[in-house]
Amino acid sequence: MLRLRRPHRHPVTTLTDERFDVVLNLVPTSPEETVALAGLVRPDGVLLSTTTPIPDTVGVRAVSVFVRGDAEQLAELVGRVDAGTLSLDVAERVALADLPSVHARSDAGTLHGKTAVTV
Repeated sequence: MLRLRRPHRHPVTTLTDERFDVVLNLVPTSPEETVALAGLVRPDGVLLSTTTPIPDTVGVRAVSVFVRGDAEQLAELVGRVDAGTLSLDVAERVALADLPSVHARSDAGTLHGKTAVTV
């Protein structure tokens, strides 16, 4: 597993010759960068992206995962929480002013569970 922490100054494709079963892209990339990421995927692997549409020409199995805001869907989720059929496990609640420390712990790999930010 290759995991990069912020900040890094070089494209991930220049940092490894290894090939992976799954490459998960969580940052916006250009079409050229996305194709380069596909080069890190093993022949039976998959490229997943949550931010950038994946061109049909990447040459590997590719999945784009996008979330859309939908008031009706959100209301259904609230109803499920109220009914007790959906639960959310929050590890901690922090004030907005403490957000920099949450990011620092995330970067250090010591942040566990979901964090709710209160305003």
